[in-house]
This record gives sequence, C-alpha cells and structure tokens, in this order.
Amino acid sequence: MTTEFDLGALLAERGAERYELHTKHLNPQLPRMLHTIGFDKVYERAEGAHFFDADGNDYLDMLAGFGVMGLGRHHPVVRKALHDVLDLDLADLTRFDCQPLPGLLAERLLAHSPHLDRVFFGNSGTEAVETALKFARYATGKPRVLYCDHAFHGLTTGSLSVNGEDGFRDGFAPLLPDTAVPLGDLEALERELRKGDVAALIVEPIQGKGVHEAPPGYLRAAQELLHKHKALLIADEVQTGLGRTGDFYAYQHEDGVEPDLVCVAKALSGGYVPVGATLGKEWIFKKVYSSMDRVLVHSASFGSNAQAMACGLAVLSVMENEQIVAGVRRTGELLKSRLTALIDTYELLADVRGRGLMIGIEFGRPSSLKLRGRWTMLQAARKGLFAQMVVVPLLQKHRILTQVSGDHLEVIKLIPPLIVDEADVDRFVEAFTAVMDDAHNGGGLMWDFGKTLIKQAVANR
Repeated sequence: MTTEFDLGALLAERGAERYELHTKHLNPQLPRMLHTIGFDKVYERAEGAHFFDADGNDYLDMLAGFGVMGLGRHHPVVRKALHDVLDLDLADLTRFDCQPLPGLLAERLLAHSPHLDRVFFGNSGTEAVETALKFARYATGKPRVLYCDHAFHGLTTGSLSVNGEDGFRDGFAPLLPDTAVPLGDLEALERELRKGDVAALIVEPIQGKGVHEAPPGYLRAAQELLHKHKALLIADEVQTGLGRTGDFYAYQHEDGVEPDLVCVAKALSGGYVPVGATLGKEWIFKKVYSSMDRVLVHSASFGSNAQAMACGLAVLSVMENEQIVAGVRRTGELLKSRLTALIDTYELLADVRGRGLMIGIEFGRPSSLKLRGRWTMLQAARKGLFAQMVVVPLLQKHRILTQVSGDHLEVIKLIPPLIVDEADVDRFVEAFTAVMDDAHNGGGLMWDFGKTLIKQAVANR
C-alpha cells in the first residue's frame, strides 16, 4: 500500500491559518505578542539574508533566527549535502555501529580547536551546555558551577541553573547548585573558588544579553584561577562560535585561553537540522567514559544523526572555502564603525559595541528637555520600550528584521547571517538613520506606537 502525502498541497490549503493554529495549539502568547507589535507578517520564502512576502517585497534579516542561520537560508552547498545524505539511504542511528560522518565532523571541528581532543554530539545549544555541566561535575567530583550575571546558557533545567536572568528562573526551582559572579570580577571568582566545591565556571566570551564582552585578560586570568583550584573553564560558544565574532571562536580573540570544554550549536546546523556539540579535553572524556559499563552514561537519541552531521560538514566546508570568518571581520568592522559614527549625531544613541557581526546598539537618556520627558515616560512604564519602538519601524517602514537584546534592556542586538555584504550594511545604516531622525524630530508614528506599548505594559502589570 502506497501512502501519499503532498506537503505543498497541505500548505496551500492550510498555510493561511498559521496564526490561528498557533493560537489554538501552541504557545498562545507568541501570536498575541506578534499582533501587538505589528510583527505578524507572512513570509512566503527566504534566500540568503532575505525574506520575501507574497508580493515579492524583500526583508533584510538582521536576526538570523537568533544566530542559527549563520550561512543564511538555503545555502546551496548545505542544501545539496542534505539531499545527498537522504539519497544515500544510510543505515543511520542503529546505536550499535560507528558511522563515518560523526567522526569526520568531529575531526573537522577539532581542527579549529587544537587544544581539544574529543566531541559529544547532541541536538541543541542547551543540550551542549547540559553535557558540559555534567562532564565538569563528574570529572572534578565537585557539585557547584559558577556563571556570570546576565548570562544566558539555555532553558532546560541544568542550563537554567546557570542562567543569569531571574525572569527565566522564577517558578522552576529547585535547580542545580550554582552561584552568579559578575563578568570580569576576578576577586568574586576567587572568593567562590576558595570554598573548594566549584566544578567549573561557564562563560560566554561575549554575552548575548546586552552584548557585553568579557574584559581584556579576564578569560585567561579566570582560567588560571580555575585550574589552580582544580576547576574547569567552560566556554559557551553556542551563539558566538563558528565565525560570529570575526574569529572561529570568540575566546580566540584573547591569547592563551584554552577552555577545558567548549559548547557550540546554532550555525553548525546550516539552518536545517538541529545539532549541538560539546568539545573537551581527553582526560575529561576518559573520566566520564571510564569503562565499557559506562559506554552509554551520557548519550542522545538523535545525537550524531546523519542529516545533522552532513549539514555540519557542509557548513564547515563553506566557511573554509568561502573564507567566511575573514568576511565577517571586514563586514562587522564596517557596520560597527558606521554605527559608532552616529553617536555624536543622536543624543538617544548611547553606545555601539561588540565584535564581528554581533553588535549591540544601546539607547540612553537624552539631554534635551523635550526628548528627556518622553524617555522618562517610557522608562516609567517599562524599561526597554524605546528599543522596541526602534525595532518596529525598522520592520514596518524599512523591511528589516531586528531584535531587542533581552527583556528590560534598551539594546538592539544585530546578529545577521554571516554572509551579509556591504550593500546590506548600507541598507541597514540608512534605515537606522531614518528611524533615529524620526525619533529625534518627534515623529508622530513612532511616538504614537510608544503610547500603544505603554498601554500594553501597564495592562500587563
């Protein structure tokens, strides 16, 4: 008996119900939020760094699916690799053999991480973090993991334990033993290490929330302190890894930093198949997998599946052959320099920071009386509303998708696909300049939308 299934026909028949279906069967707050801020668009297709609606209008993607779409959408090399692996009819996930693709991808990843020796493949960034936490606690025999204020490492229970945002943690206790320390504060780190029960410090070299970079020299000094107290350094490169910051890993911007465990995911997927990887030193893996009795002490049902491994191999091939990291460095420097040049022009623009194509644009209290009054009104209702007021016209007027970098933050984070070019930079800067002109000139549409956000914030209290 042959079963027929036509995905295209199903989408043609039911695709228009997308928001109603989500409201009825999934997280009901997502469509509600999208309707409120005017983000309830209908995108028909995507290519590279652009979306297209039914009328053929293109939208510039400066979000990259929260960093997943490192090579943009539907890169031809990654797409072909996925077709190829499906057509090969491999005997995948037998659980009791050793397929070549995981070993080949591990070999290629480790070539970019010469001080690391082995890889565990899971299915996501949070799972990569969970693996690192488990391995660190087992390898050291200590229970407590340190993390930095404002950190984000995922939302499953272990990674939530090292999440620096109370809004994500509230209501989910008890979590793992953990302690937050300020990013860059070596005294606070050493104070906790002296207690003797710390397994590791997990740190984002550049924090996704707010786009705050570890101070120069911090990672190396932290590494020395941790090793002195027989604890490990875990680098969370889920968002910053694979070229995002203008080097393969963000920790590589600082000489002498060699984390004991490194977590990657997002861009490794090519935007097609979820994948996460935890890279680590030989002795850690040998301690966790110490005997045949412990061969499955940590595993993942879909880990190392052929589709994910093929996508990962294709992504690394593209990165190497097309010199993606060098391109990120050039384009990122251009984008950051052009935005930084606007700080003296706009009093609402407080800072531009970041590395490569991970850039934070921060807004702050203006000096002029008229603008200060409006700023104060927004802050009284809910911190972060002005940044949202910038994000909305960027999409509505200029067809550019961006994001606010965390709740209650007046920061927009730019994490576009790594393949954006100078024309995309021109387009974004021109649009951002127009929005800033509107904000400083008291443009009615922008501030009217601000009133709508204020009403929504007050209603949600």
